[in-house]
Amino acid sequence: MTTRYRKPSTLRVGEDEFRIFPFDAVAENHDVARLPYSLKVLLENLLRHGDSEFVSDADIEALAGWDAQSEPSQEIAFVPARVLLQDFTGVPAIVDLAAMRDAMVDLGGDPSQINPLNPVELVIDHSVMVDVFGQPDSLSRNTAIEIERNLERYGFLRWGQEAFDNFKVVPPGTGIVHQVNLEYLARTVFAAERDGERLAYPDSLVGTDSHTTMINGLGVLGWGVGGIEAEAAMLGQPVTMLIPQVVGFRLDGRLSEGATATDLVLTVTQMLRRHGVVGKFVEFFGPGLEHLSLADRATIANMAPEYGATCGMFPVDAETIRYLRLTGRDEATLARVEAYMKAMGMWHDADSPEAEYSATLELDLGAVVPSIAGPKRPQDRIALTEAASAFRDTLDAFVDQGAEDRPDFEGEGGAVAGDPETGARAVEYAGQHFNLEHGAVVIAAITSCTNTSNPAVLVAAGLLARNARRRGLKARPWVKTSLAPGSKVVTDYLERSGLMEDLEALGFYLVGYGCTTCIGNSGPLPREIERAVRDGNLLVTSVLSGNRNFEGRIHQEVRANYLASPPLVVAYAIAGNMGVDLYRDPLGTDADGKPVTLRDIWPETHEIQEVMAGNIDADMFRSKYADVYTGNEVWNELPVTDAERYEWPDSSYVRKPPYFDGITREVPEVAEIRDARCLVLLGDSVTTDHISPAGAIANHSPAGEYLQAQGIEPQDFNSYGSRRGNHEVMMRGTFANVRLRNRLAPGTEGSWTRHQPDGEEMSIFDAALRYRDEGTPLVVLAGKEYGTGSSRDWAAKGPALLGVRAVIAESFERIHRSNLVGMGILPLQFANGDSVESLGLSGTEVFDIAPVEAGQDSVMVTARREDGTDAAFSVRVRIDTPNEFAYYAHGGILHYVLRRLAG
Repeated sequence: MTTRYRKPSTLRVGEDEFRIFPFDAVAENHDVARLPYSLKVLLENLLRHGDSEFVSDADIEALAGWDAQSEPSQEIAFVPARVLLQDFTGVPAIVDLAAMRDAMVDLGGDPSQINPLNPVELVIDHSVMVDVFGQPDSLSRNTAIEIERNLERYGFLRWGQEAFDNFKVVPPGTGIVHQVNLEYLARTVFAAERDGERLAYPDSLVGTDSHTTMINGLGVLGWGVGGIEAEAAMLGQPVTMLIPQVVGFRLDGRLSEGATATDLVLTVTQMLRRHGVVGKFVEFFGPGLEHLSLADRATIANMAPEYGATCGMFPVDAETIRYLRLTGRDEATLARVEAYMKAMGMWHDADSPEAEYSATLELDLGAVVPSIAGPKRPQDRIALTEAASAFRDTLDAFVDQGAEDRPDFEGEGGAVAGDPETGARAVEYAGQHFNLEHGAVVIAAITSCTNTSNPAVLVAAGLLARNARRRGLKARPWVKTSLAPGSKVVTDYLERSGLMEDLEALGFYLVGYGCTTCIGNSGPLPREIERAVRDGNLLVTSVLSGNRNFEGRIHQEVRANYLASPPLVVAYAIAGNMGVDLYRDPLGTDADGKPVTLRDIWPETHEIQEVMAGNIDADMFRSKYADVYTGNEVWNELPVTDAERYEWPDSSYVRKPPYFDGITREVPEVAEIRDARCLVLLGDSVTTDHISPAGAIANHSPAGEYLQAQGIEPQDFNSYGSRRGNHEVMMRGTFANVRLRNRLAPGTEGSWTRHQPDGEEMSIFDAALRYRDEGTPLVVLAGKEYGTGSSRDWAAKGPALLGVRAVIAESFERIHRSNLVGMGILPLQFANGDSVESLGLSGTEVFDIAPVEAGQDSVMVTARREDGTDAAFSVRVRIDTPNEFAYYAHGGILHYVLRRLAG
């Protein structure tokens, strides 16, 4: 059945003709012009797919007649034009598709039906680690180590590239997925052949990384989803969603001298977190747009997960075209983008009418001041003028906590050494003698998609390094410095301008092209530094130009982590301690013994712009992306097989997951959850970093012990992220973050719980195994903002494999809630005002949860206490759409898709 609003027309661009789906028929009864840009993208998507089973007239009318103030209630389907993967999340996605091919055979179906229907692009960017730093061969040595560690994973991806249609892999050493997406992969307006016709339509995507939103800066609608949702999208399933509220963010004025895009995005993140935009779209508008480069817009859009929004949209305008031309897109593409957006009424200029929004925030760009964020959340912005005093408050709280209350590092550590205010420990390292103190900056990293996609802040860092070098300043000897750009174009313009030499002089050598410190791939600290940190139980710090600084994420020994602009990263490497007041204290002294302040070496805006204008051009982008899928010699020499099904060799990286074992064509009955026990009892702001395995694998952790039992030495553990294709490792690392505080095991940090009813303390993994043997289902109890952070599917897969059937929390982050449903875990939200504390729950109770039916808003939970009393309370069922209930009933979204394809 085709909706009556689906009335295509022809768009002519030069010699080309395209079929498009304008809003004319809808506009006869609805004021489409008032819709925010992002909702127009969704409306076109509905019209274009108006001949499918999942789009109705009612859906189109609900979106066209959008009530900005109403709570979301109408479900619609969204079919993204493509899917974007990075290798940490992409490998398990392809592992699941390979396992689905096997399961399809078990169901008597055709395995080739498990195949991407839309373009899927995977960028290998999360595997490089900063093992070697501060020397000219850092890049070559880190690359060699990366290849050696990951050959099994890369071989599997080469198989996938041959076995699946519409699947391309960007080899390692190319750049960060989001910057590659921005500079090369994004189409802005797609041109594709369908049924013998050439269509034009808005580029859109879902990605298996929460920072997929960076592409919103280019006017492309997209956001992060879990790997399981992405797999369903690959297989032709629409993303179902409630028509969202859209928050408008008006920008006025322009940034003041000394303020950077990083400072702006930290300010925006703080404002939007305070306002509350979880589950909402955010759109930026206003006269300030004309003073923001496309790279600045992408920097803001990138941080949508940090401010909690589904996306952070910017319109398509003249700046979009300028950037597309700068990055080497051809003139035919530019003409198509501009002509299409104008024909659809989606082009933005000074005369464009202002859209209607659910709420509006305003910011004068001139009010933005230099800032950092930390010590453990990106929304906790601190004006640079207050940074030193804020750190002292953090240090005071750390010292006051007392060594006896702080869990040791794997049995090491001890009391705070010497003066509790400094914790000074004498260190001899690299031929130098110094004291390592509380607040020492032990990691200074220019890294991540947030800032390395923005030439202005990278050039600023290079100019600051040049000015510092001229005054004789250097990074402190205890600082691990690194430069990990998001694309090879970055090093091109840094080398052409001579700034790379200045950065290297301060220790910022190129260590790799990819996500490093921001995702926990910071590599080991020098042994002497790490020993001093442990022996002194020091509160040391990191400063990085990234987007995430959650507890335990950057490095297990670094308790306080701060986000900052690239030039401030360089400045803190010179200062060497977070206790240094960069506004008032000198960074060091020059050859004449004169103090040098940050103000003395900070570059002016016109200098930055002059360097950019003289050293960045379109030929750079064309050259670097000309062979984007070719790869290096090692990649190209990997053995390739065209087998339809994967052979599952004995591998510690890639193993066949058990999700589909015993699957039948019949859908199981949704049953009550009875006699369940609490596996973990958690507080507020539990992130996917706390839940999902990430970073280094500790020797004595369940995962470390498993690997050693397989004959793998600790130096070859690699990271959890690199082993996401091995469920045996990942389920052992679930809830194993060194900073996890499980209230069932008070006084501990990390993977500890108490088995009930005997109260025996053991690892969370061992307890889950014992509960499984006893036939006991499990629940998780938590506070507010459960599942904040990266779109890690293993934060749902891991608990599912441990036997968790339900999570009861005060609130959920958007992506993680949907991931739980996608793995057949029931997300339940405490009723308003209820919490673990108000209900008097201890986690030792036995839980019964009544069966859930389609469309059910709430369900009763009964918690039976050891003393024979009960606590019965109603919770909200957070299965938000009918499609989601179908996924839950099937045991997960992949089971649903598999049964549908099997017929």
